[in-house]
Amino acid sequence: MINRFVRTPPLDSTAYPNQAKMLLFGFSIERATDDWVPINDVVMGGVSAGRLEATGNDTVAFTGLVSLDNNGGFASVRSRPGKHGLGGYSGLELRIRGDGRRYKINLKTDLRADGILYRAVFETREDEWQALRLPFEDFLPTFRGHFAREAPPLDLSCVTSLGLMISDRQAGLFRLEIAGLGAYAD
Repeated sequence: MINRFVRTPPLDSTAYPNQAKMLLFGFSIERATDDWVPINDVVMGGVSAGRLEATGNDTVAFTGLVSLDNNGGFASVRSRPGKHGLGGYSGLELRIRGDGRRYKINLKTDLRADGILYRAVFETREDEWQALRLPFEDFLPTFRGHFAREAPPLDLSCVTSLGLMISDRQAGLFRLEIAGLGAYAD
């Protein structure tokens, strides 16, 4: 099947004048991928590979290959540490075009390499643009992929980075195109 680029509305306040929004990452600027680093299962002996790449269509694509070899099975990218100040917002909004697979979005609230991630899961439809809203109340604390029962509640004023991950226990190629990533308030 040939992928056609279909322009989607930007994630900005002019597209939704009655709602408070904040654009966290816009991907129409040159070098938009410089603020993202891959973190794949090679950190535990796996051989999966994922990265964020510019598409040339004012979007980026999280692409790669998930392998279950060597007890692997995940690929991810994470934004470089910064202060995002999400207090006062209700959740994240993404403009995406997927491949029919399940993805996760992660929030970190500290600067440690291996700490608690607050995670929400979303499904994509193959080759269809979607606008997804992920309420912060749906983000669950995890540590190394497992529910972290003793973790503190998500503190939105302390979010230091965001990440995208695929770990659906299915080997193969993946592609998630992203037109924008922002926060919304009801």
